[in-house]
Amino acid sequence: MASSPSEHEIQQRIRLACGCGRVRLWRNNTGALVDQQGRFVRFGLCKGSSDLIGLRSLEITPELVGQRIAQFVGLEIKTGSGTVSPEQRAFLLLVQQLGGLGAVCRSIAEAQAVLDLDPMAGSGQ
Repeated sequence: MASSPSEHEIQQRIRLACGCGRVRLWRNNTGALVDQQGRFVRFGLCKGSSDLIGLRSLEITPELVGQRIAQFVGLEIKTGSGTVSPEQRAFLLLVQQLGGLGAVCRSIAEAQAVLDLDPMAGSGQ
């Protein structure tokens, strides 16, 4: 029996399948470490920020016809049984409240639906 893909595998598949055309996605590692000088260093956007962050190009109509803007995208990637932390939920809600696109995705198909991508296009267009 084949094992289910890990969160990391799902994340990589989504990034490669959806991060092209009018969408760009980047891995957002968050955490902390002690550097070689003994200093505590935090990295990533913030606690709870999404696994994949990026931009989605949108055309604004009718008053700004033809102009394009970049909408912030935050995708929290989980396995079928993975749970979303309160900090992750808060980050996604903030992204949505400020006009961005924030969602939990458990598969390429879910990510394509959230990003409004044609799964048959292959180029993310």
